Amino acid sequence: MTVFLIAEVKVTDDAWVPEYAAAVHDIAAKHNGRYLSRSGNIETLEGDQTDETLIALIQFPNRDDAMSFVNCEEYAPFGKARQEGSVSHFRLIDDTDIAGAISYLAKPV
Repeated sequence: MTVFLIAEVKVTDDAWVPEYAAAVHDIAAKHNGRYLSRSGNIETLEGDQTDETLIALIQFPNRDDAMSFVNCEEYAPFGKARQEGSVSHFRLIDDTDIAGAISYLAKPV
């Protein structure tokens, strides 16, 4: 089942950003991940505006691939640098429809 890693990041020290941006998409690709977006163009349409500096959306074929990326040794130093230089939230969602009303999305199991 397809999953999406949503990274919401508020950069507090941007020293880590250039090296992370140059390398991490290749590491994600080794785990079958594909960046769908990595943008700082964040527009709040409803609700309170939050203070993220960037949001990234990465698609993986399944949860195991996403977790292998997040937990791999090659990513570890980049993840540590991001954690030390930002306030981050990594969220994982699947491609199901909790209401079961959208025909092209799977029903939750």
